[in-house]
This record gives sequence, C-alpha cells and structure tokens, in this order.
Amino acid sequence: MKHGARVVSLGGGTGMAALLAGLKRYVVPAGRGRNIEALTAVVAVTDDGGSSGRLRDEFQILPPGDIRNCIVALSDHTALLSRLFQFRFNGNGQLAGHSMGNLLLTALTSVQGDFIQAIKAASDVLAIKGTIYPATTHDVRLVADMADGTRVRGESAISRAGSNISTVRLEPADCEPLPETLKALRAADIITIGPGSLFTSIIPNLLVPGVAVAIRGSRAIKVFICNVMTQPGETPGFTASDHLRRVMEICGPGLVDVALVNSALPTPAVMRRYKRDGAEPVAVDLARFRQLGVGVHACRVLSEEAARHGAAGRIVRHDSAKLALQILSLGQQGSKRRPLALAGGRRG
Repeated sequence: MKHGARVVSLGGGTGMAALLAGLKRYVVPAGRGRNIEALTAVVAVTDDGGSSGRLRDEFQILPPGDIRNCIVALSDHTALLSRLFQFRFNGNGQLAGHSMGNLLLTALTSVQGDFIQAIKAASDVLAIKGTIYPATTHDVRLVADMADGTRVRGESAISRAGSNISTVRLEPADCEPLPETLKALRAADIITIGPGSLFTSIIPNLLVPGVAVAIRGSRAIKVFICNVMTQPGETPGFTASDHLRRVMEICGPGLVDVALVNSALPTPAVMRRYKRDGAEPVAVDLARFRQLGVGVHACRVLSEEAARHGAAGRIVRHDSAKLALQILSLGQQGSKRRPLALAGGRRG
C-alpha cells in the first residue's frame, strides 16, 4: 500500500494470534515505505477457565490469557523472551497450569495500578509491533441461551454444555469500550473480525456497546475471517456462511463487506484425527454468502503444524503469512466506495 494502512483486528484465542503474527511482518515505522502504518488488536475478555479464570477470580483482574497470546504474536523481541512469556508451570502445586505471562500481567496490574497500563508495560518489554486493547475493562461474563432451553453462564461452561447455542450476551450489558478502541475503528482502513471461537471469542467483542456502531460507521473494508475447522461445542456442522449468519443474527447487519474463507483441505490423516474429535473442515458455500449480501473471497490459507505442549499429532491453523497477504490484498482492492471484484474459489 502506497501510504500504509491502519488495520484493526477483533477476536481472541489462537486464531487471533495467528493473524497478528502474520500482519506484524508488514508494520514498519512511519516515514518509510510500508504496508501497515498502525496495527490495533481488540481482544475478548470473557475467558473464565484455566489459568486466566483462576487469576481473574483471585485477583479481580481481566483474564490475561488471550492478551498474553496477542502480545507474544506481535512481539519483535528474542525467541527466548517470547518462550519465557508462554512458559506454563507443571506439577500439582499452586502454580500448576499458570503461564509466566499471565502471572507477569497480574503482577504488572498491581504494580501499575491498572490493567491497561500493565498491557502497555508488557508490550514494551516484548517490543510488540502494534497496540492491544481489551474489548472492555468491565468485569463481563458471557451468558448463552441454548437450543434445549437452558441458560448457561460462563465461557468455559458454554463450550462444554453439549447443546447448540441459540444466542449469547454479555452481563452486564451496559459495559463500555475503551475510547481508544472506538477511535481506532473509526480511523481504520481495514477491519478484520475473526478468526477464533465464534460465540466465545468473536461475538463478545461485537456485543460491547459502541463497537458495532463504530464498525458500521467506519469507511474501512470490513473482512470476516472464517475458521478453517468446525469447533465441537460451538459450531458443529457449520458451513462458512453459517458462521457469518450467526454473527448477523446476534449482532445485526452491516458489519462485514467480504468474508475470507479457506479453500484448501487438511491431509487425510489430520482430517481423520479431527473427525474423531467431532470437528471437520468448514464447507465453503459461496451461493449462501450472496444471499447474505456479503462478498466472498476463497483462497488457500490453511497450514498444518505440530501440536504444542507435548500433544501428539498435527493441528490445523490459518497460515499466518498467507492470511496477512490476503487481508492486505483485499484492502488494496478498495473500500465501500469502490466495490470489490472478488473471485470465489473451490476446494483443492
């Protein structure tokens, strides 16, 4: 891009981290030739499980886990320091399951007196390329109404509920976004939504009052990045258009100009392993996107990598580099003032 783009990405979890790791390659200090002039990540804060949940309950802070992953993804520091930030304690003691980065963010919140300042301090330590904001600084919880008529509170409980999700909402509903987040959205050239867990990482960002309004009012090209695999407990059997349709049903229309969907398949061995766990590749149904009034861009952005933390097998992810290039390419094609000429693809 000739003058550099201002990119804002909303999401959470490992999908968000993969996207940011790709985008950071194109962030160059102002005054030089560059693709991205400013990169902002807006991260969901409804996690209440694992290390994040324990620290949230004990110290009354926002859950640090997704923030930590984004800091590491945007880090421009040494591999050793990033590995230290992600280090997770084993054993059966009180530290078991906690990551060093989560503990550091908790300690910095106490030292700095504020979670936002703690994020800034940790970001400085790891010399990140970009800015990270929580979706809200309020202590919000995710609540889901399930297809079987039950109501489930808490992000971790929702994923384990074993019933299809009808809708989700935040409690309290009147939480507030950061003014800096709204300012970044209004000034953005490209806004990305996803990838990540649909109901527990993506939609919670959009439910914070003011965020969806700012996205609709922005002149940016708005890209929904669909997941490459379905997620047991959240999106079983979902096609690509099903993901976006549920976003529109819960959060309203006008948030997306184009959906970016993966057109490649995992290797047969990996597909078999995922199938045993109740997951499958997200099917690309191009015609149904047209019914939603949204453009669709199908491309090969799938990657397989070795599982971490000693787990066996390979996992499927978005390819960080390929995904970032596709996002920047869509940004170059135009905005709402110049309709995109988008080509659909098919699996290969």
